[in-house]
Amino acid sequence: MSGRNVYRRSRAVVASALAFTAAAAGLWTGFAGSSPARAAAAVPTPDHVVVVVFENHAYSQVIGSSGAPYINSLKTGGANLSQSYAETHPSQPNYFALFSGSTQGITDDSCYTPGFSSAPNLASELIAAGRTWGSYNETLPSQGSTTCSSGKYARKHNPWFGFSNVPTSSARTFAQFPTDYTTLPQVSFVVPNLCSDMHDCSVSTGDTWLKNNLSAYATWAKTHNSLLVVTFDEDNRLSGNKIPTVLYGQQVTAGSSSTTTYNHYDLLRTLEDMHGLPHAGNAASAKDITGIWTS
Repeated sequence: MSGRNVYRRSRAVVASALAFTAAAAGLWTGFAGSSPARAAAAVPTPDHVVVVVFENHAYSQVIGSSGAPYINSLKTGGANLSQSYAETHPSQPNYFALFSGSTQGITDDSCYTPGFSSAPNLASELIAAGRTWGSYNETLPSQGSTTCSSGKYARKHNPWFGFSNVPTSSARTFAQFPTDYTTLPQVSFVVPNLCSDMHDCSVSTGDTWLKNNLSAYATWAKTHNSLLVVTFDEDNRLSGNKIPTVLYGQQVTAGSSSTTTYNHYDLLRTLEDMHGLPHAGNAASAKDITGIWTS
């Protein structure tokens, strides 16, 4: 066998081993037809990113509020986007915008048909590039369940179920969020239920939920090249759709703040560029979040 063939065979064995390892860990990844992806120069490449989405509160209701001491501690130790905006109202189209760069024609909170779209999105791009993706959804009845609602769970906050190119099994219950953070997907979303996300309950309730459930990850992220993003779907309809967005992690400059205007499409593009992915929908004309990174 020639040296070139040995090299090719070795690469194939390594790729197969990586795919098997990811599958064994329950992480969705893809290798076929993909090429090595590199981060854009303007953003870092965290080993893990966890994005937590809360509900229906304006920037001024959370940032600087005595009801949100933990989120404000993340702001102090991380970065604050002081001009961060949602796209529209009500909730559901904002989730689709953040996840896929488009509202996908969704204009209300009605229960959509699962897999109605095959448009590119953050998860499908990650999978195609051989990266790992997952979501953790509080009060989801079971992994991959496409039910519209169950108790305090609401599918309107889970856009991944709208895409035929995202495996439903990549949607896990929040009880499946690991304690060994090295086993997290490279990018994941965490969606609290209707009380924990501040929709039905207070800012204080959501802030306490975040501290109780993700402060250990945030602390770990600081020393393990990882990132926590806390954002909101929309405001309270009284503040021009200005929302809180805070980033915290090892490559975030502590105490930094940006006055640049950003929106959901900019956050999506930043997540894509961290892994050298294509840009879905309106993320193609969006900009990276910059000026807050340590390098």
